[in-house]
Amino acid sequence: MEPNAIPPRCAGADPNPKKPSFTPPPGSCDCHSHVLWPQSMYSYVPNRSYTPPEANLSSYQHMLSTLGLDRAVIVHPSVYGTDNRATLEAIKKGGKNFRGVAVVDEDIDFSELEDMHQAGIRGVRINLLFEGGIGMSGVKKLTQKVAPLGWHLQVLIDVSEFDELDTLGDLPVDVVFDHMGHMPTAKGLNDPGFVKMLKMLERGHAWVKLSGAYRISGHNNLPYNDVVPFAQQIIKTNPENLVWATDWPHPSVNVPMPNDGDLLDLLLNWAPDEQTRNRILVDNPSRLYDF
Repeated sequence: MEPNAIPPRCAGADPNPKKPSFTPPPGSCDCHSHVLWPQSMYSYVPNRSYTPPEANLSSYQHMLSTLGLDRAVIVHPSVYGTDNRATLEAIKKGGKNFRGVAVVDEDIDFSELEDMHQAGIRGVRINLLFEGGIGMSGVKKLTQKVAPLGWHLQVLIDVSEFDELDTLGDLPVDVVFDHMGHMPTAKGLNDPGFVKMLKMLERGHAWVKLSGAYRISGHNNLPYNDVVPFAQQIIKTNPENLVWATDWPHPSVNVPMPNDGDLLDLLLNWAPDEQTRNRILVDNPSRLYDF
């Protein structure tokens, strides 16, 4: 990127979410979303990979209401770096049914982490796909620091290309994989990185977010049929350590913008069993995010 160039702008979410074809059970949770305030309130870091439009809290709450979701987890986006004020503001205004995942420096004071815990943060995220987030250096130190709070480590990585995947299993906290491991489906179910992620999931040390199908699919449009066997294999491996999410407002998507109601309907095919589906939507998020 040229010096002083504005990182590429990306599209906003579909402002007209559809009602899903099924009614989610009470307590259902969207476990991965971002709220992006006007830059006059919270500015983006210069070394970001994309420039998203505003995605305000009222628009997000409208989407949740339309889909029939009662709870939400705001994940701190890379465009804010380690300044978590925007995410904390969203959680505060969202109320008791909102939780969050922060991005912090490994040298952060424990007292600040305690304040974040009181504010609803329940995990920290490392981002190795987009600029602006924390890297792997210092992760062990960071996880030792957040372990007493019962937090988890959320990782945005491509499991097929991450050489240090084995080391994640030695950390003192649970590991949560974003977007089904963010690996292209073209690499197949037997990809070594995907298999390693499944083994971690099977042992119960890891969780997987059933989200971002459009980020791993080779298809440009719904229903992303090539993702189905991956989602179903993940669910078969350990349905008790899975959560579902919209990934609203779908930042830096390079395919036609999906509708969030359609994305929720994908879960019907991924998890046809209603009991399993309800566990993914309600019970598992309640444990992971301390609702």
